Amino acid sequence: MAALKTVVMVVFVIICIAITAIILSQEGKQAGLGSISGQSSNSDTYWAKNKKHSKEGMLVRLTVVLVIGFFILAAVLNIGSF
Repeated sequence: MAALKTVVMVVFVIICIAITAIILSQEGKQAGLGSISGQSSNSDTYWAKNKKHSKEGMLVRLTVVLVIGFFILAAVLNIGSF
């Protein structure tokens, strides 16, 4: 049982490091200089319509999956009998 707890703890630490790295590599959601110059909204651009297929979209999906894994492993490690 101690070996299983050690393996789960190592996976937990790896997920924590991965979440930190992925969040820091994502771009901010701020409006850029385009909003100052009167550029049209992002809802009608090609980039906005295909954002889920981009690197940024992949990072967002990976962040969600890792955060779900983080919470599950945190709950498992918090169980007193484990």
